[in-house]
Amino acid sequence: MNISSWNVNSIRIRTEIIENYIKKIKPNIILFQEIKTQDEFYPNEFFEKLGYDSNCNGQKSYNGVAIASNIKITNVETNTFEDPLKQSRYISCNVKIKNKDTKLICIYLPNGNPINTDKYEYKKKWIKKFKKFLNDQIKINKNIIIGGDFNIIPTELDLYDPQGWENDALYIKEIRDEFQDILKIGFEDSLRIFNSQKEIYTFWDYQYFSWKKNKGLRIDHFLISKNLIKDLKDVQVDKYVRDLQRPSDHAPIRIIF
Repeated sequence: MNISSWNVNSIRIRTEIIENYIKKIKPNIILFQEIKTQDEFYPNEFFEKLGYDSNCNGQKSYNGVAIASNIKITNVETNTFEDPLKQSRYISCNVKIKNKDTKLICIYLPNGNPINTDKYEYKKKWIKKFKKFLNDQIKINKNIIIGGDFNIIPTELDLYDPQGWENDALYIKEIRDEFQDILKIGFEDSLRIFNSQKEIYTFWDYQYFSWKKNKGLRIDHFLISKNLIKDLKDVQVDKYVRDLQRPSDHAPIRIIF
């Protein structure tokens, strides 16, 4: 089984690149973030033609998350976790992994910039509320996967210029500590299980020749509860899509069971 997570940065203008990805990689489930569309304009028919059922939690012009699947999923939920500002940043479902009933959560965590503003306070409030939510959920089900754009750079290994980002809401120490607190609830940073020291990025800005110069960030993650670790075969970042025409500024990250 392959499960991908991809901040697609406006799903309706990326259908060509999404089709390329689906035909080449053949993921069973894709978690999308920043779809930037309301539910009624979400491209369900496009996914149906490719053999995928879709569910979304959309929002006009901003945010929005979705799940597309070519295997059976159940219990699709968009309001189990309540966003502090009622924004569309959460969707979840259940799926069987090695006969384990697993809760699969897709999030688009707030950016939080600039710091010392309401945007940063919103990000901190969001994380605090999400940690409480996860603490409650893991008591119900020990099998949980969280995928999405976390807008958090966990360590200095995960960006090209650590000193230049020290006061950014993606890397400031307070937020990195929050990421570690989420792991302590009972999760592993899946990519680092297989690549503990390698610099691997998932995001490259459209400006400053960031892609060509590999000035990247790792802000897209899959966190896996400890019960599922032994079933995990590999984690990949499908960088090739960043080099296609009209790409998102993110590449998909993919977990393989």
